[in-house]
Amino acid sequence: MQLLSATTRRQNLNALQQERFDVLVIGGGVTGAGVALEAAVRGYRVALVEKADFAGGTSSKSTKLVHGGIRYLPNFDFPLVHESLVERGLLLHNAPFLVQPLAFVLPLYRGDRHPVGIPFTTPGGVGLSAVLDVGLTLYDLMAGRYGIARHRRLSRQEVLRYAPDLVSASLKGGFLYYDAQTNDARLTMTLIRTAARYGAVIANYCEVVGLQLAQGRVCGACVRDVLEGDEITVQARHVVNAAGVFAERVEALCGLRPQVGIEPSKGVHLIFSREDLHVGEAAIVLPETEDRRILFVVPWQSRVIVGTTDTGSGDLDHPLPDASDISYLLRHLNRYLSLRLTREQIISSYAGYRPLFKPREQGGSDTARLSRTHAVLENEAGLVTIVGGKLTTYRRMAQDTVDRLDERDGRQPRHPTLHLRLAGSEDWSLARPELKRQAAAAGLADDIIAHLLQGYGTETGKILELVADEPTLAQRLVADLPYIRAEVVYACRYEMAMTPADVLARRTSLILEDRQRGLQALEMVASLMAREHGWSSDQVQRLKEAYRQEVERQLAAEETRLSA
Repeated sequence: MQLLSATTRRQNLNALQQERFDVLVIGGGVTGAGVALEAAVRGYRVALVEKADFAGGTSSKSTKLVHGGIRYLPNFDFPLVHESLVERGLLLHNAPFLVQPLAFVLPLYRGDRHPVGIPFTTPGGVGLSAVLDVGLTLYDLMAGRYGIARHRRLSRQEVLRYAPDLVSASLKGGFLYYDAQTNDARLTMTLIRTAARYGAVIANYCEVVGLQLAQGRVCGACVRDVLEGDEITVQARHVVNAAGVFAERVEALCGLRPQVGIEPSKGVHLIFSREDLHVGEAAIVLPETEDRRILFVVPWQSRVIVGTTDTGSGDLDHPLPDASDISYLLRHLNRYLSLRLTREQIISSYAGYRPLFKPREQGGSDTARLSRTHAVLENEAGLVTIVGGKLTTYRRMAQDTVDRLDERDGRQPRHPTLHLRLAGSEDWSLARPELKRQAAAAGLADDIIAHLLQGYGTETGKILELVADEPTLAQRLVADLPYIRAEVVYACRYEMAMTPADVLARRTSLILEDRQRGLQALEMVASLMAREHGWSSDQVQRLKEAYRQEVERQLAAEETRLSA
């Protein structure tokens, strides 16, 4: 198994300075990780740097769905839907432990005029059900051999059996269709680990502060080690800008006329307990809002995710929901559910920015109308930038980006990641029963076993080895959630976790799922990490305080929203 420890990171920093690479990828979100993997598998010598932690931005702030996007059908964005459905199918095959099918209930009510954003209506809404049936049939057909299961109509009684807390008055019936679900941060980390297996030299907390040019062409980057403060120069024949919402900032380092146009769109989500918001194993689609969006109510382990919004930008480095975002989501929840949910029942909320590609000649600022398609751009200095897209299509985005590099090198493009199993997926169907048996024999509870298998796949075996060597590592970090101490040690040795926030916010999701945002686990996490990394007591205190301050900043913002 590929080590990605603090020691590995130091070794990688030395390699970044001493070697000349074929490809330097800037950005460690899902897109950058995908590009690094694609290029490494094609035989390029690859480096990847990320200014903060892997998946630290948008790639850990999604609705946790791998989907074709039924809301793009009314916009006739058929190429994007088809591309997304194919990529959904590939992910179900290439990362079966991490991406699972998920049923969606789409209820229909009398009085709805634009369900799932249909741009037209009919008198009294008559016939809209037939229109949706046609649209979902098209959705199934576009998936082709990558489909999960065909959609079907539901009677009023069937809808309420799937989603008993829906308002029953005016409910006419509905549909059941299928997409998939994932853990976005763990998907990104899995891509990082897989790229490292293929030789990519990777480092987090390395910020690009300048681009190197020779004869007017980009040939590398000046990189600052955020943790130590040192600066190094990384040389590469190709430089790929996969910085997401920060892509414009990276391109500006060239000092040339900009090619990249990013329109950040904030997506806000709320997290509830299943005791407060009752859902089964199917997600619920809230079919209509005043701005013709659709909202999802998605089961996620012991919690429920509700989202998302599509609003303008703010602080890109520290995105937070505001009072209007929270009110918007609660208003529509309480419109369609018989419950009366309040702000006090929200366990946590989070926001992330979609890096929507906006042609520079396009005016206006309606982010909801911008396509989620992606574009590969190249400026006069030869900087290749990948912009736009969505979580589901990361692999296709990476493929198109490296195709551009192959074209520059005069190589015939090949697409090995189409059927490349990601780390943790090897012989999964055979390994899963045995890993489940071993975990049960180690005394782990059913929810912990399910969490480990879905998060780590065959690499669960490494976590079980840690538990066998040190049984106290089987203990939970938080009493009502399935995360255990061994995951902290694993994150330090194999996932380049460098701070408590890396573990609490991305290697696990405690900052989102825990009512105390991981603060009750902070002492134990810091202690285990200090043992792995050899931190001094001063370092431990400084890192714990940094995490507390981040949580307090979020909680203070929430208090402001609650009183608004």
